[in-house]
Amino acid sequence: MRSKRRPVEIIRAAALPALALLVIGNFAGYAIAGPNGLLALGDYKTQLAQRQAQLKVIEAQRAALARKVALLDAKHVDPDMADELVRRDMGLARPDEVIIQTTP
Repeated sequence: MRSKRRPVEIIRAAALPALALLVIGNFAGYAIAGPNGLLALGDYKTQLAQRQAQLKVIEAQRAALARKVALLDAKHVDPDMADELVRRDMGLARPDEVIIQTTP
């Protein structure tokens, strides 16, 4: 003889495993397709390569500025750099002089 269960008992018995499957499925979905999931990994690698290229450009600019600052150090100013800055910024070039700028 089989024992007959009522539909309410069957639903009650299946509710907890079904809820657990829904929670696990939700986490698995976010792990794969979420904003930080496996599908976003390629985009992150592309962004990383772009940021590293930008970093190299900015580091080169920083090094150029550091060299310029070192030339203008108060303890030992490079006379050519000081002369160039004064003539360019103050407009103190003579009419017969030709000024050639090497840096922007």
